[in-house]
Amino acid sequence: MGAAPQQLPPAAPVPAMQQMPDPAADQPIVPEAEFDKALPPLSSDINAPLEPMALEPVGTLPPPPVTPATGVVAAAPKSAEPAPSGISSAAGTPTTAQDVSAELDRPLPPLATFDSTPFVTVADKTEKSPEIRYDTVVNGLDKVGLLDEFRAHSVLKKSGKAANAAVVSARAHEDEELAGRVMRSMGYYDGTAVATIETIPNEQGRVRAIVNATPGKQYHLGSVKVVADPTVPPDLIENALALKPGDPIEAGRVQGSEANVALVLPQNGYPFSKVGQRDILLDEQTLTGAYTLPVDIGARSSFGGFTTTGKLAFDAHHVGVLSRFKPGEIYDSRKVDDLRQALIATGLFSTASVEPVKTDRVGPDGTQQVDLLVRQVAGPKRSLAVSGGYSTGEGFKLEGSWTNRNLFPPEGALILNVTGGSQEQGAGATFKRSNAGKRDRTFSFGVAADHSNYDAYNAFTGTVFARLSYDSTPIWQKKFTWALGAELTGTNESVYDFGKPGNVRRTYFIAALPGQAQWDTTDSLLNPTKGYRVKLSLSPETSVQGKVSPYIRALTEVSGYYPISDSIVLAGRVRAASIDGISRDDLAPSRRYYGGGGGSVRGYGYQRLGPFDPNGNPVGGRSLNEFSLEARYRFGNFGIVPFFDGGNSYESSIPKGSDMRYGAGIGGRFYTNFGPLRFDVATPLNKRKGDGLIALYISIGQAF
Repeated sequence: MGAAPQQLPPAAPVPAMQQMPDPAADQPIVPEAEFDKALPPLSSDINAPLEPMALEPVGTLPPPPVTPATGVVAAAPKSAEPAPSGISSAAGTPTTAQDVSAELDRPLPPLATFDSTPFVTVADKTEKSPEIRYDTVVNGLDKVGLLDEFRAHSVLKKSGKAANAAVVSARAHEDEELAGRVMRSMGYYDGTAVATIETIPNEQGRVRAIVNATPGKQYHLGSVKVVADPTVPPDLIENALALKPGDPIEAGRVQGSEANVALVLPQNGYPFSKVGQRDILLDEQTLTGAYTLPVDIGARSSFGGFTTTGKLAFDAHHVGVLSRFKPGEIYDSRKVDDLRQALIATGLFSTASVEPVKTDRVGPDGTQQVDLLVRQVAGPKRSLAVSGGYSTGEGFKLEGSWTNRNLFPPEGALILNVTGGSQEQGAGATFKRSNAGKRDRTFSFGVAADHSNYDAYNAFTGTVFARLSYDSTPIWQKKFTWALGAELTGTNESVYDFGKPGNVRRTYFIAALPGQAQWDTTDSLLNPTKGYRVKLSLSPETSVQGKVSPYIRALTEVSGYYPISDSIVLAGRVRAASIDGISRDDLAPSRRYYGGGGGSVRGYGYQRLGPFDPNGNPVGGRSLNEFSLEARYRFGNFGIVPFFDGGNSYESSIPKGSDMRYGAGIGGRFYTNFGPLRFDVATPLNKRKGDGLIALYISIGQAF
C-alpha cells in the first residue's frame, strides 16, 4: 500500500494586532517643517552660481544592501580592522582618497581590448520557422473583365510560398484593397471585396487565400461639362475630350481624354493652357456621375522670335534656320518639339531645351506673340569614327575619320578621313556646312587622294569636289531629296589596249557635274519595311585624254518593300544604267559600269560581271542592268534573309536582256540602334571560269 500524502501543517492564524490598521502608518516619517528647514537656502538671482552639493564624509561606509525579496537588510561584510580614512572596496581592501584620484587619472584601456562579440540570447538561437505554401483564388472579377488587371498588380501569386501564415494574410489584405481600387477604376463604385485565409484539409503547411469580389453595378456618365473660355475653333476642347453621356466612368478613359486635352490645346495655339482637377458627382439612385472639368486655356498665341541662353553652340539666328515655321504662324507644340529634335540632331549639345515665353506683343491677327527660349549646353564637338567590312573581291577595308563639327560656326565641320584596305588606300579632307541657310541643306567642299588596285584597274586618283544637297534625316525623312555637284578629277590608270594588245597606263582629266534626285515613300532610311524609292542620277562629263570627249552618265534605280506580316518583308530592286557619247576604250576604267559584289549581283566577285580582256580581267562596259529579290524575316534583334540576284554589264550603251548572270544565297542580320549589320553568303548559279564557288559580304545596312 502506498503511503498517504504528507499533510502540511495548518497555517498559523494572523494575530489580531497585525490585522488592525496602524495609526502611525498615515503619519509622515519626517515632519514637513523639519524637511523645509533642512533644505539649503536658494538665491533669487538666476545668474548666481549653483549651490555646492554636500558630499558624504570620507570614511563612512556605503549603506548596506537590501535584499529585494525579503526587505531584510543584509549584514555589512566583516573586516579585520575598521577603515576610518577610506571606503571599503568590494573585496574589503582599504582604498585611500589618493588611490581613488590616481585611479581616475589613469588613461582608459584601448578599445581593442574589449570583447565586442554580441550577446546571444535564447531567442536568437531559435530555428527558422518552415515556409508555407499557398494557392490564390479570386472570385467575381472575371465576370466584369478585371481579373487580368488585378493579376497584373496582385502581391499574391496563383501559387507561391511565404515565411508564415501572417505574411499570406498581410498580402491577402493588400489584394483585398487592390480589388476595390480596380473595381472603382472601372466605374464599380459600390463594389466590395473580402479576403480570407483557410487551411487545406490533409495538406499540412499549405493554405488557400480567397479574394471574393462583388462588383455591383457600373456607373456611367450622366452629363459632361467643360468650364473654359471660348476657343478657336469653338469645339476644340469637347472634340479632344471625347467623353459623352452614357460612357462608363473608367479611370483610363477619363484620364486619357484629359491628357488629350492637355496635348491638343498647345498644338492649336494655346501654349499656356492648364487642365484643372475634375469633379464627378455620383448619384446612387441612377448610377450616374455628373462630370465637370475646369480648363484654363490661356491666351491664344502665335510664334514670335528666338532667344537663347547657356553655353552656346550657335546663336539665335541659326536656331531660326532650324525651325520649320515662320513668325506669325499659330503656335503648335509639335513644331517646337521638332525644333528641339533638330537641335539635338546637330550633335553639338549635351542638352538643349525649348520653351515658350510670354511677351506683350500682339500680332496682326490679334494673338499674343510668344518667343521661344532655347537653353543650350554645348557638348563635345570633336569625334572619331571607325568602320570596316569585308567582301570577296574587295577584301578587307577599314575607314576612320576625325570630325570637328563646329570648327567654323554655325555647324561648319572639318572632316579628315583615311581608308586602309587590302585593295584600296586613301585620304581626304572635307569642309561641310550643315543646315546651310535652310534646314537639312548641306554644302560640302573637299579634296581626296585614292589608290585602288582591283582586277579591273589599278588607279592613282586625285579629286576636288563641291556639292550642295537637300537630304533626309532620321528625324525628318523627306519624300523628295536632291543633290548637285561639281568634280575635277585627275587619274592615272592601267587599261587594257585592245589595239596593241596589252596593258598600258594612261592619265585622264575629268570634269563632271553630277546630279541626283530621289522620291522616297519608305518608312525608314536604313531598314525600310514598306513603301518604294525611285532614284535618278545624271552626270554630264568631259574626259580629256589626248582629246576632249564629252559624254553623259545616267542611272535609274527603283526599289520597293512590301510587308507580308509583322516579321516578313519582301524587298525588290531593279537598276539600269547607260553611258552615251564616248566609246568604252576612251573612257577611264574607273568611270565605267561594272556588275558583281555586295551591292550588286551577289555570288560574283567585285566588278567581275561584264566583258573580260584576254588575261581574264574585267574591262567594264557602258551599260548595266540588275535586279534583286529578298525575303527579310526578322525575329527580335536577329534576321534571316534569303535572296536571289541577277544582272550583267555590257560594252554597248544600252543594256541587254541576254547573257544575264544569277546568284543566290542567304544572309544574317543583327539589328542595332544605328542600323542592321549584314552577313551575306552567296554562290553563282551560272558560274563561269574564274568565278569562285562562295562569296562573302559583311557590311552595315541592308543591301538596298
